[in-house]
Amino acid sequence: MVINTNTTAQSAATLLEQSSANLSTSLMRLSSGSKITSPASDSAGLAVSMKLNAQIARTGAAQGNVNNAVSFNQTQDGYLQQVNTALTRMSELAISAQDVTKTTSDRQLYNQEYQTLGAYVNDVATKSFNGVSLFNGNTLKVTTDSEGATFSNVGVNLSSSNTTYASATGGDISSVSGAQSAVTSTENAITQLASDRASIGANEETLGYYSNQLSSLSNNLSAATSQITDVDVATESTNYAKQNILVQSGTAMLAQANSMPQSVLRLLS
Repeated sequence: MVINTNTTAQSAATLLEQSSANLSTSLMRLSSGSKITSPASDSAGLAVSMKLNAQIARTGAAQGNVNNAVSFNQTQDGYLQQVNTALTRMSELAISAQDVTKTTSDRQLYNQEYQTLGAYVNDVATKSFNGVSLFNGNTLKVTTDSEGATFSNVGVNLSSSNTTYASATGGDISSVSGAQSAVTSTENAITQLASDRASIGANEETLGYYSNQLSSLSNNLSAATSQITDVDVATESTNYAKQNILVQSGTAMLAQANSMPQSVLRLLS
């Protein structure tokens, strides 16, 4: 039995230090909700979770791009529904202007309405969505995933460069011959409009698939990240209780180990 070196107390102190460190780690995990409280906790898991979190952020941005593109297409179709109404009325006026019982003055009145509707269609062609032209015919590249892949969103051209629409809106039904020509041009414009609206519908449908795909991917990535970083509260609470008991018992045993050299005094008395 010695006084200078108390190996029992040293061992007890070492074990107590380890239990205290484990208790501190468990406490940080429970308070933060994360298993990785420092790079030393799980260096590989930290690296993987960082990459997954970055992909989740990019996926969210792509989801925003797709949703905005859907809104763009919906806005286009909203305008084109009204253009369809206008062109339908214009074709009706062109037929009415061919009525042999109508006078030249009557045809002038029909033509006045026809021209007003044509001006409306031409005005729609100038509309934009957040500064981006809705009807210049350009195909827009919509980002559809976290790696920058794109979908070609087919455009609609209502501008004067589209002769099908220009012929209809530029018609004149103040004469029978002009009205006959307007019937053909408005029919062609309505046919073109039907094709354009079908393209918009296809754009919206495809973008909807991309949106669902991105939503599913984001959920799966979040679940994968959770498995790596999120703490299991039930398991960690059990570990916390264990470490707490070890710290308390270790403290008590260290006190006992430190008192052992005092028994040497009995040999000297």
